Amino acid sequence: MSSFDLARINAELGRNAPALVDWALGLRQPAIVTTNFRPFEAVILHLVTQVKPDVPVVWMDNGYNTEATYRFVDEVTERLKLNLKVYLPRRSRAHREAVDGPTPALDDPRHAAFTEEVKLEPFARALREMAPKVWFTALRATDTAVRAQMDPVSINPDGLIKVAPLLHWSSKELHEYCETHGLPNNFDYVDPTKGEDNRECGLHLAH
Repeated sequence: MSSFDLARINAELGRNAPALVDWALGLRQPAIVTTNFRPFEAVILHLVTQVKPDVPVVWMDNGYNTEATYRFVDEVTERLKLNLKVYLPRRSRAHREAVDGPTPALDDPRHAAFTEEVKLEPFARALREMAPKVWFTALRATDTAVRAQMDPVSINPDGLIKVAPLLHWSSKELHEYCETHGLPNNFDYVDPTKGEDNRECGLHLAH
């Protein structure tokens, strides 16, 4: 692994998304992009695949997405020719609901186990199977208080380099990027593990 000055990279490239993508892919290490196909996700997918068209795009399909989201997945996958890798929970939604009932509320003690089953375990499995050294994510500082404290590039305890090129982008900037590049968008999106838009889902607390 190339050694680099994390503080310098964040200072010099942290607000230059294309340059940050170029730098991270220039490390010549196995990379993945994760996506949940929420609003503006086409931006990170376009930014990275313009440089590396075959980069694995990892999606944890929790089984609870809206019809519009599933249609958006197909549209953007075809449009950008994504190398999409879908990770599913070990139980289908139908199986889980038959045994455990509907999605538990946020204040239900069972909610943590639900999040683990439909999001965290599939992602942990993806990391084990794909063994990336670089992880691109569309995290934004405006999402949650936790993310507001993040740097565009960080290194996880396990050595995984986490790159958030869009960390400081506004919704207006994301919208303009989509318009400029003719990218599709999806606003009919729900994450059953979060409830509210500004609640941390757990994946980025665990990784």
